[in-house]
Amino acid sequence: METKNEESRIAVIGIVVEQEASVDVLNETLHEYREYIIGRMGIPYREKKVNIISIAIDAPQDKISAYQTLYTCLEKSATCPASSLRLYILV
Repeated sequence: METKNEESRIAVIGIVVEQEASVDVLNETLHEYREYIIGRMGIPYREKKVNIISIAIDAPQDKISAYQTLYTCLEKSATCPASSLRLYILV
């Protein structure tokens, strides 16, 4: 959790999941950052066969930057190839 000296920022993260097999690993990773997540919304876009996830967070800048490494962490997972995700962050 952030300390009093750390200033938090609000950010929105957009994730496009292209392979359903990636969802479990993605959820585990998001669970690690649950204390910063304000809310999340998932939309299955069946026509394009993708899932779109929007996550609102309030976190110190270093934690927001850590989300940028989410792609790298997931890339290392054998069950979640990075090519199956697209990650966008708005701060």
